[in-house]
Amino acid sequence: MRLSRRTIVIGSSSIAAAIVVAVVTFLLVSRSTPVKPARPLATASATPTQLTSPFTGEPIKALGPVLAVKIDNVAQARPPTGLTKADIVYLIPVEGGLSRIFAVFSSHFPPVIGPVRSTRADDLELLRQFGRPAFAFSGAQPYLLPVVERARIVDLYSGLVGGYFRDLSRVAPHNLYAHTRQLLAEARHASKAHDIGFRFGPPPAGGRPTAAYSVSYPAASFSFRWSAKRSAWLVWMDGTPAGSTEDGQLRAATVVIQYTVVGTSRFLEEGSRPPYAYTVGSGRVVVLRNGRAYTGHWSRPHKDVGTTFTTASGRPLTFAPGQVWVVLAYGPGSTG
Repeated sequence: MRLSRRTIVIGSSSIAAAIVVAVVTFLLVSRSTPVKPARPLATASATPTQLTSPFTGEPIKALGPVLAVKIDNVAQARPPTGLTKADIVYLIPVEGGLSRIFAVFSSHFPPVIGPVRSTRADDLELLRQFGRPAFAFSGAQPYLLPVVERARIVDLYSGLVGGYFRDLSRVAPHNLYAHTRQLLAEARHASKAHDIGFRFGPPPAGGRPTAAYSVSYPAASFSFRWSAKRSAWLVWMDGTPAGSTEDGQLRAATVVIQYTVVGTSRFLEEGSRPPYAYTVGSGRVVVLRNGRAYTGHWSRPHKDVGTTFTTASGRPLTFAPGQVWVVLAYGPGSTG
């Protein structure tokens, strides 16, 4: 079909006219209709991280000062007061084959703690990992006392500061107690809680089901019995349940049996050298948590750092959140 020149021109003119009309219409509509601003792109809001205690793995509002207290643990001194509020409870060998307690508080502070007893030289090695903690104790051997008082601590020796009192219903020397609020008032410059090597989280692979685990010193014994009902290890000492004055039987979420070299101190106690548990070094460890026992390795290269705990494969040996008990047990090479 042949199109004339005139037909083509007319057609082209019609198309051009239609385009012009469309453009004008669009401009008129655009002016009369307000343009909505583009929505900003959604951005992910930062979720605040829950602060947890480096000593227990439990949620806390703020890091508290570190207060360490040496507590009596012979039969006449039991039950202790305030121990259920401790973050960490160390059992340490002393003269006569017996034990004393080295309790560390930071997340919670009971109103009263005790019975408070004297310090030993190996306490200083434990204290160093906490920075400059407050340390409450009733005294020390005459040559050891000035060494303790020059140590990197906030000195809360009962002969220097207030807050201590005697419970006359108990026999001395197992009756010295301390008002925690007054101790803390004397310890305003104590270090805050910080990482000392503990790792918390789901149980590592492996482990063996364990109903009870026992460890002993020459004249003292400890047993930790799993309670599924309480989700905790119930503490027994010298064949009987270990109680507290405030909350029934003592219990722990995690128990660490740390096999150390126990030598002897250079400071005499009643004419003989007491045991000295070396917490710097390395060795075997058994960690009890969630009804199972995990064998691993502990390592602390020097006094100013904490202790790492690893599985046989070298992975972190994690603890269950809650109070941690550490038994400094007699390991290979011990002579004390």
